[in-house]
Amino acid sequence: MAGKQRPAKRPEPRDGFVAVGRIVRAHGVRGELVVEALTDFPERYDPGAVLSAGGRSYRVAAVRPHRGALLLTLDGIVTRPAAEAMRGLLLEVPEADLAPLGEDRYYRHQLAGLAVVDTEGNALGRIEEVLETGANDVYLVRGERGELLLPAIDTVVKAVDIKAGRMVVQLMPGLEYKPPKAPRH
Repeated sequence: MAGKQRPAKRPEPRDGFVAVGRIVRAHGVRGELVVEALTDFPERYDPGAVLSAGGRSYRVAAVRPHRGALLLTLDGIVTRPAAEAMRGLLLEVPEADLAPLGEDRYYRHQLAGLAVVDTEGNALGRIEEVLETGANDVYLVRGERGELLLPAIDTVVKAVDIKAGRMVVQLMPGLEYKPPKAPRH
């Protein structure tokens, strides 16, 4: 009997790199790539920019919007088979190349692993994943008491200290861990 298949986990960027895009599929016959942008800095895709994919570096030759995604042409990728071979790869840049952000701003990848405590100092767990939703991100926190999904909104997230590796949150009604009910006999 076949069980449910779990969806494949998205690839993670290499150590020291940050994903700025994901290659969805090939487009056309000349090596264009359909790319899901994973950055708030569109200049990452400007012609002449260098991106890594699959451990190799590529220079951006051209980019244009296409149905909510980007059509990207990389130097050296000029055929559909070459583009198809890149399907699913992340487009990465070295973490050292990231622009510094202002106070109280941070990159998503910096949140992974942060310890999460409530406003009373009770440990809730660590951020395992940042889930992108339509309205706001959601932090998947795992701890001794299980999983907790926290919306990334000001009424919940009270403080983020990347250097200290800690996030302070105010749990809203319905977000608390609930102890399991004892079975009735």
